[in-house]
Amino acid sequence: MFSALLGRPHCGAGAGQPVSDRAPQLRAGPARCQPRHPVLHPAAGRDPRLVRKPLPAPAGGMDVIFTLQGDPSLFVASAASQLLVHLLTFSLESETSKALSARDCDWPGCAQMIVEHIKESLQSSSAPHVEQSLKLLSSLFGSCFGSCYAAWTEVLWLDIAKQIESFLLEETVQAQPLLANLLLNVARSPAFCGTEGSFWALVTSALEHLTPVQAGPLAVGLLKLCKCPQDVRIQALTVLLQPMDCILRAASQPLECAGLLDESVSDPATVESLLSSKTSCAGLLCQTLTHLEKLLSLKHLRVDLPCVSLLHSLMTILQFCNGFLSPTSPLGSTISRNLINCFRVQKSALDVLAALSEKKECDTLIGNLFDVLLAYLQSPNTSPTVLKKTFQATSKWLVHLQELSSSNSQGPQTEKILEDVLVVLQKRLCSPCWEVRDSSLEFLTSMVKCLRDQKEFRQCLLSSEVLRLTENLLEDPESYVRASAVTAVGHLAPIACFAPDSPVTGSQYNRESILAKLQEILSTDSEGFPRRAVISIFTKWLREGCTGQLEDTELFVSRVIQTVERDLDWEVRLGGLELVEVFCSQTICQLSQCPYAPVTSAVPSSTPQKELLQVFCRAKLFGFLFGSLCDCDKPVGQRACDVLVGLRGHFYPMSTLENPQEIEDSPAGRGIAWLQRTLRQGSLAQNFPVDGDVGVDFQDPESMMLALGAIDLLELHDELNKSSDHVEESPQSLLQDILAAVGTIEDNEVDCY
Repeated sequence: MFSALLGRPHCGAGAGQPVSDRAPQLRAGPARCQPRHPVLHPAAGRDPRLVRKPLPAPAGGMDVIFTLQGDPSLFVASAASQLLVHLLTFSLESETSKALSARDCDWPGCAQMIVEHIKESLQSSSAPHVEQSLKLLSSLFGSCFGSCYAAWTEVLWLDIAKQIESFLLEETVQAQPLLANLLLNVARSPAFCGTEGSFWALVTSALEHLTPVQAGPLAVGLLKLCKCPQDVRIQALTVLLQPMDCILRAASQPLECAGLLDESVSDPATVESLLSSKTSCAGLLCQTLTHLEKLLSLKHLRVDLPCVSLLHSLMTILQFCNGFLSPTSPLGSTISRNLINCFRVQKSALDVLAALSEKKECDTLIGNLFDVLLAYLQSPNTSPTVLKKTFQATSKWLVHLQELSSSNSQGPQTEKILEDVLVVLQKRLCSPCWEVRDSSLEFLTSMVKCLRDQKEFRQCLLSSEVLRLTENLLEDPESYVRASAVTAVGHLAPIACFAPDSPVTGSQYNRESILAKLQEILSTDSEGFPRRAVISIFTKWLREGCTGQLEDTELFVSRVIQTVERDLDWEVRLGGLELVEVFCSQTICQLSQCPYAPVTSAVPSSTPQKELLQVFCRAKLFGFLFGSLCDCDKPVGQRACDVLVGLRGHFYPMSTLENPQEIEDSPAGRGIAWLQRTLRQGSLAQNFPVDGDVGVDFQDPESMMLALGAIDLLELHDELNKSSDHVEESPQSLLQDILAAVGTIEDNEVDCY
């Protein structure tokens, strides 16, 4: 299409030939379009005689594309704009080496038509035409044009800057919402990296004249730019903080709090008006809070955030939302009525609150902060979704509180806050709402992960009723809650009953009881979520060494995999393979004299190697692994093959030395040969026998040593990891497509097999 629109002859056909003259040149089969001359990149050295400058595109073709910009279908309109962007950048390829002045307007023919169309549309009295051009400019400056053609970018911007500025000053123009995105894309261009120039003055004007809702995306985008002038960056931050400043001022007497800002960018009355309106208050605050959360997630923010005042403003918003704050000012009362029980604002404010936990400056307000969080945790009016966000924010601030208490005399305050949080948690674990019980268990797990090494937390936790209530939820009627309870118990057990000095050892909450309950869930639970959680916890315990000595671990693993191999959920079976992989790795490290020393013998005869095979056979690992190779779910077979290839690499580090014929002639070898043929059938062998009836003893170390050496596991590995393309692109698949295209008429039937 580019060739036709730019007036170039299409490759493979003579330029200027009528269609009827070109038709005989077409042949059956896939077309191969070969250029007559080598096409070189503009930056490469080439013969100037081979360079063909783009010719002006036919006016009719370009007019069609210009018209399609206004197509009722958004997909068509967007595609037309993108096509114009590509045409413009494509026509400039031969002009990259041309030196341009700041006022140069000698555009190539095709580009000139597009630029003139943009200028005319911007000056049009038709609002749709203006919007189309602004969208086109935004796409253009956001594409490679803005970064690769800096000189042309500056030339184009100088031609349209006055018109863009006029749109900012005309408040009735409907195109104003598009200006923020346009200016942000222009700002990313290398042409405007300098701190001087009229462009940044226009950006400053936009921050002043756009509404707070329109200016917010522009402000946060500017703050992310590396080369934005510092004064513009400060002004952008001020735009984002204006709504938070208004909240803080509305909640306090004038002399009590000066607010966040010394001065505003735009008229404060505009922000006050938006916050006073029921329809716009929540939208403005949610947008502002989302932008602030993005800024707090940046590792390098080139402006200083007033974190203490911002935290104060967030607590004020949360108190407005739950009705715990009664402001005296008329504006504060109006905002409070607008925000009462506003879940959207509550969730956004709690997200920012959690992000502020990384800031050290907020330590002075930590007591007041936990008062607000505990009020939300205790309130029966807190919705389940808001409660989940409150738990997440509380967890992060508890970590910050522990860090703070370890460095100063905050110990008594920390212990009191932990006790209050655990009392609330006990009530929430008994909630009639399953979402609340589930969120409470997730919060408990998060606390244990972060605070398990803190003495105050362990003491408060183990002296509360949380352990008993969590264990009771293993029998919850809701499967999601049972799964979360399994995860919580799995993280509690190492500190509650596996540790030698555990204060609750000997109670009902002990190792044998917990292990029995989790194994029962793994074998009997009707839902997959709890069973997946159990196998994940078992793998975690194995990694952390919570399963005892090697003999105990061997028995534990054996019982688990005998349960898992019968499970109908492929993710549970996959988890079982991960458990086996961890067990193999740990056992090799324990039994090898030097786990990092390479094994030089192709057939190891040392005692550790024999003992390894005996341990693996007693645990019945090989029957599980070889059976999983034929699993009907591909990820299971792939993981099993990975484990077996790893074991083969340990026992046969160099190569397979056995003669396949000799192996097949031996009594055990005939079974191994059958095993190899069966494995090649893949998932067709779903009823894989593991009881030795076919001459394969999966618990015999010598047979398994022979199997690891004889079976071509690498070939199986390649086959299992092969994508489905080799099937879809096969001749059989092509014949099936042909049949589907022509129908199943008897005359056209062919045997695809």
